[in-house]
Amino acid sequence: MLSVEQNDLITRTGPEAPAGQVLRRYWQPVALSEELVGERPLTAVTLLGERLVLFRDERGSLGLIDRQCPHRGADLCFGRLEDGGLRCPFHGWLFDTNGHCMEQPGEPEGSLYFKNIQQNGYPCIERNGMIFAFMGGGQAPALPQIDCFEAPEEYTFAFKGHLECNWLQALEVGIDPAHASFLHRYSKAGDPGLIYGQQFRDTAGEDCISMTTLLREFPRPQIEVDRTKYGLRLRTVRDLGDDHKHVRVTNQLFPQAICIPMSNEMTITQWHVPIDDKNCYWYALFTSFKASVDQEKMRSQRLELYQLPDYRARRNKTNDYGYDPQEQRTRTYTGMGDDINVHDQWAVESMGAIQDRTREHLGRTDIAIREYRKLLLQAITDQKKGCPLDHAISPTGRFGPEAVDAISSGSGWQDHWLGLDRERRMASPWNAALPESTDQAEPGADS
Repeated sequence: MLSVEQNDLITRTGPEAPAGQVLRRYWQPVALSEELVGERPLTAVTLLGERLVLFRDERGSLGLIDRQCPHRGADLCFGRLEDGGLRCPFHGWLFDTNGHCMEQPGEPEGSLYFKNIQQNGYPCIERNGMIFAFMGGGQAPALPQIDCFEAPEEYTFAFKGHLECNWLQALEVGIDPAHASFLHRYSKAGDPGLIYGQQFRDTAGEDCISMTTLLREFPRPQIEVDRTKYGLRLRTVRDLGDDHKHVRVTNQLFPQAICIPMSNEMTITQWHVPIDDKNCYWYALFTSFKASVDQEKMRSQRLELYQLPDYRARRNKTNDYGYDPQEQRTRTYTGMGDDINVHDQWAVESMGAIQDRTREHLGRTDIAIREYRKLLLQAITDQKKGCPLDHAISPTGRFGPEAVDAISSGSGWQDHWLGLDRERRMASPWNAALPESTDQAEPGADS
């Protein structure tokens, strides 16, 4: 359990909130590239409680600035994209991509008053279908050299979805491996190629046991957590009997991303990004090690489930997430269809807009949640002291991270999953191989 004050400390992300100041020290997903297409590449954005407008100028440069014009507060989302910036329709004030005022055409001839006007403006970078912003002030760090950023764009696919809840409870479901045996349980295995969303993959590891069967029949995993230079590594081990073990290696990339295996050949890196304290987006970047991905197919699958322009799920709290008690009795554990994203959405939204952690009772399988909160609290303390955060947690150089499903016999399961990851990287048509030393675990890490 946490106190009310402790819960507020780790959930609130406004400009003055301690956790919000930590998140601003890292690149934050702000939009998908597909949101800035067409004749008017501009969209409204609320990020970490700040109302902003994202746009491309005529040269293709990205701008992220305050949504309200500093003249008299008019909404710049209705502005004119022209003359190298965004022009307010109220009095014609023109702003560049950094938020500098460049013109005030209604002011007296020769006036230099425009030089005194500066909007909040945040640097942006675009990578593999996603746009990121740095809101921390000062020199922005480089993007981390992780697989989803290093892969060529044709080997990736980006999407997002809206959640009506605080970012932290959305993140914590992603570092809770035990829930998959229940929340995502099906009465029988299906073909994920035919039933989109039923599970991340149809078989576990390189063997033929279905993931559906494995999760259903082995619901008591042993979960080990190591601190790493990038955050946390989780190893979820299920004893299958006959000296066989299933191991699933997943990662928490501080401050608010996870990296998990989708199949032997694909991983998902997913961020949970605060809109405000009661809403967030998940952003997912799928990365293939083997072949280019069919981006149009993946997008059309998801648009059957999500509505534009806000990327809200069609199954949601207004229609009870499609809950069907007959289905719950006979086919799925939730009665909410095959898509695991719907299951997760119900779980995190049903906790309330901000989960009341004064009433929670964490079990042994919640070890990663405990460790993550320690990392966040330490970062908040370091931020208050003025200590650097990036060098403490974010590594430099290529580091993956490794995210693998594997089934191994004997006691060599650790070497086995590392070997599988190394093999797929060496066989990848893009430069996916990692430096010789890939172990990111820190000495003395908790497990």
